[in-house]
Amino acid sequence: MLTKKIIKLREDALKIFKAGLSATKAEKIIKEKVKLKKDLLYIERKKYNLGQLKKIFVIGAGKASAHMAKAIEKILGEKINCGLIITKYDYLAPLRKIELIEAGHPIPDKNSLGATKKIKGLLELTDKKTLVIVLISGGGSSLLCLPVRGVSLKDIQKVTKLLLACGATIHEINTIRKHLSQVKGGNLARMIEPAECITLIVSDVIGDDLDVIASGPTVADKSTFKKALDIIKKYKLTDKVSKNILKHLLRGAKEQIPETPKKNDLIFKNIYNLIIVNNKLALRVAQEKARELGYQTKILSSAIKGEARNVAGRIINQGQKTFNSKKKSRPICLILGGETTVTVKGKGKGGRCQEFVLASAIEITGRKNLVVLAGGTDGTDGPTDAAGAIADTYTLARAQTKHLDAHRYLVNNDSYHFFRKLGDLIITGPTHTNVMDLYLILIYN
Repeated sequence: MLTKKIIKLREDALKIFKAGLSATKAEKIIKEKVKLKKDLLYIERKKYNLGQLKKIFVIGAGKASAHMAKAIEKILGEKINCGLIITKYDYLAPLRKIELIEAGHPIPDKNSLGATKKIKGLLELTDKKTLVIVLISGGGSSLLCLPVRGVSLKDIQKVTKLLLACGATIHEINTIRKHLSQVKGGNLARMIEPAECITLIVSDVIGDDLDVIASGPTVADKSTFKKALDIIKKYKLTDKVSKNILKHLLRGAKEQIPETPKKNDLIFKNIYNLIIVNNKLALRVAQEKARELGYQTKILSSAIKGEARNVAGRIINQGQKTFNSKKKSRPICLILGGETTVTVKGKGKGGRCQEFVLASAIEITGRKNLVVLAGGTDGTDGPTDAAGAIADTYTLARAQTKHLDAHRYLVNNDSYHFFRKLGDLIITGPTHTNVMDLYLILIYN
């Protein structure tokens, strides 16, 4: 039986999460940042005279890209000549001028490959009188897929599965992706040249590293073939990835083939990359909502990373120390953002947010009124239909009444089924945005 305090903490946690989520809707942000006055297009500090252009193309890839394109269509209307957006299945938006293709995420599929080839063909029609608007968000690395020669889609699918399961960070995963692609790591910029290009970006990586978000298709790449090989070795994948991939990376490391484009490359001369929304915005709005609900609040970090189950204990203890240092007249809400990882060893189902909350549920058992929530802003945590989960100090007690062993579920990486049986999954459906994860710790004296 949950106490009134726990019930209120749980209800408030969901309200705070939803507030942070709603603030990052890409369609809304684009309408605020992109303005058209007659033939002048204003995007932040940049100004484009559309009267001097012959063509406007809109292309992009990512979970938020369809709704980004919807906003661009409303602003530019008939000025758009054509375009193509690749988005995750069921992440659609109604578009008139721009073609929309659904494709695989997080594992690329035939649609990813076919749609990317169509974008390549479209870019062959550009010239100096063309403006290309590129819309990029999380998920773009999978959706925008055109392997280098000698590497097949099947090879890419296999290495992606291996990287997602081994605990590699998104920076590491995308380093390898960039060196196996004709469009990632700045290579899309080569296809766009000599046209003018503005890339609008929804950031889903810690530090907002432009060359990592969606594997930086229009950004100079800081990583190298050697680094990609080192990552393969670090996670002991040398004997697991295809020979085609190893051969390509080895050739690159020996400088037998060109590196990805670097910052001094002239292909970036006419490219302007702009982050329009990131995790910090979600945290700030979540904090405002928590204050509105009467909480003492503090944003602890926007760069949480590491193995989810290990991070959980550290964050819970940090939260408890922060609470102990505060006045106890009001409850507190601690807010964090970032993206953890999971090394999959079990055969269960789950995601990094759900695993974080399951490990937290074990950690907070026996403490006073405390609630933990973690959710992915894209609405999909790992290969599940849940954004995340919520737990409190009574979660394990409730689990025991249903004969659920939290420790066994954690060992089996089966957080999804644990929380589904308790009714504690957070289901949002497609959110049409993606700015990493939001973590909340609510404590009442």
